[in-house]
Amino acid sequence: MYHTIIIVGNLGKDPEMRYTPSGQAVTSFSVASNRKYTASNGEQVNETIWFRVSAWGKQAEICNQYLKKGSKVLIEGRLTPDKSTGGPRIWQKQDGSSGASFEVTAGTVRFLSARGEGDSGGGGMADTGDMATAPAEDDIPF
Repeated sequence: MYHTIIIVGNLGKDPEMRYTPSGQAVTSFSVASNRKYTASNGEQVNETIWFRVSAWGKQAEICNQYLKKGSKVLIEGRLTPDKSTGGPRIWQKQDGSSGASFEVTAGTVRFLSARGEGDSGGGGMADTGDMATAPAEDDIPF
């Protein structure tokens, strides 16, 4: 069986990188995906869904280096369910209401921000696996 998810949105804060005990880099960041639509009663509705994204290896290092709060990205990856619920991670907000976040393990991260937007360059891409390499300084479009 196989599943994939594609998300386009903006980073909610700067990425955070750490290393596993075995030395593998992992970068975590949150992405907000917005949807605007008109409800049946004519009211404009703004809906935001938050995703927590994890990138691994060389891709993690590239994401940590080039992404910043506000950067627009396209993420292609897989959902990672909460081990205790089998679904999204559920938590209690400060106001007492429930919140949920969807955990995604990135397979591909594309940088979509134009030069200067969200302090990130545009058009870059980082893939997982042995194929992932940091772009040469001369190839970076910003």
